[in-house]
Amino acid sequence: MTLIKSISGIRGTIGGKTGDNLTPVDAVKFASAYGTWLKKHSGKDKVTVVIGRDARISGPMIHNLVMNTLVGLGINVVDLGLSTTPTVEVAVPLEKADGGIILTASHNPKQWNALKLLNEKGEFLSGADGAEILKIAEAEAFDFSDVDNLGEVTQNDAYMDIHIDEVLNLPLVDAEAVKAAGFKVVVDGVNSSGGIIIPKLLEQMGVEVVKLYCEPNGHFPHNPEPLKEHLGDICKLVTEEKANFGIVVDPDVDRLAFISDDGEMFGEEYTLVACADYVLSKTPGNTVSNMSSSRALRDITEKHGGSYEASAVGEVNVVELMKKNNAIIGGEGNGGIIYPELHYGRDALVGVALFLTYLAQNNIQSVAALRASYPQYYMSKNKIELTPQINVDAILEGMAGKYINEKVSTVDGVKIDFADEWVHLRKSNTEPIIRIYTEAPTQANADALAERIITEIKEIAGI
Repeated sequence: MTLIKSISGIRGTIGGKTGDNLTPVDAVKFASAYGTWLKKHSGKDKVTVVIGRDARISGPMIHNLVMNTLVGLGINVVDLGLSTTPTVEVAVPLEKADGGIILTASHNPKQWNALKLLNEKGEFLSGADGAEILKIAEAEAFDFSDVDNLGEVTQNDAYMDIHIDEVLNLPLVDAEAVKAAGFKVVVDGVNSSGGIIIPKLLEQMGVEVVKLYCEPNGHFPHNPEPLKEHLGDICKLVTEEKANFGIVVDPDVDRLAFISDDGEMFGEEYTLVACADYVLSKTPGNTVSNMSSSRALRDITEKHGGSYEASAVGEVNVVELMKKNNAIIGGEGNGGIIYPELHYGRDALVGVALFLTYLAQNNIQSVAALRASYPQYYMSKNKIELTPQINVDAILEGMAGKYINEKVSTVDGVKIDFADEWVHLRKSNTEPIIRIYTEAPTQANADALAERIITEIKEIAGI
């Protein structure tokens, strides 16, 4: 079964049986639920929704189904066409719209697609709102408009350029300094919309661009999740081109990874660290990331006199805590930069512009040397599969009790903070699995901590 319904939207593989995969019927059903909820939530006679999509092969089909479903509900649509997740997030408030939908399965392979849902602020829906939409979908409680009250579609393909302008107008982005530095950068756009918008941003900042997989045809040349094992081509090209660094984004351009000038991964975890280092040096303040993100952000924040706090995993949770703590930058360790000066959403464009300005203003010649200057942490990511009969919650409670004398958080699973390392245990909501994230000053220590925790879980589970 590859149709996953959650409070943040619906995603699945294209084709197959209704209810088991993301079929046209499922796309219409969920769009109907969102539109119905939005009309009730807004309290307006006429509602407007912004829609954009990434370059997936199934994108035009899903796009037309969703758009015309909203029209059938009497909702006006601003159609951005090929776009990015952060571009749609920026467009919603600029259009004074009531919500937004991004059609993308983010880092999932090409057979996947999804509907990601936004509120009137251009931010992801709360858990309560998402749960209400799921109930509407389950009950099929839709009421479509008559012929005289159908919605209208307005095409607007200018928002990638508008998004770039909004980024370049940020006070901490200095395009002139970047232009003077004469950078050369390789871009892997994984044949999606990042292949359009990232080179365009770079060119407007005076950067020489070497394009790799920047044709937005939806045929992903490698697994689109920007992890080291998928990025051999760009790592090689950065050194061959003697580039200053490389940029990799996922298909909807909300995750950002850098390749250092030596062809090695800068590290997704350190994308946020570097951008925060720059922002905090100019505007001291607080930061937030999720519990599975590196301690390096905490270290950098405290170096600049700010305070750091970790949220539960999930962009909605990060944003909520950022607002509560007045954080000036935050995000997730998967390369997601959230910079509220522009909007509360992960935005690769913002990350690229801040990083380039940081390099230019500080005359940093080697990205590899910059990476080496940061606190060194290494992560290990594992999982342990259990039988359905095993009580996963009881195991997590047992682990929390075992380490009661350490710093333990149960906000999201169980996180145990030791003096110089940590472990975060999270259960899957769909299968009997515990995910195990560890971090330590060396890879060997991170791996050893994971092995120890797995052994202890098996002891508690009696397996």
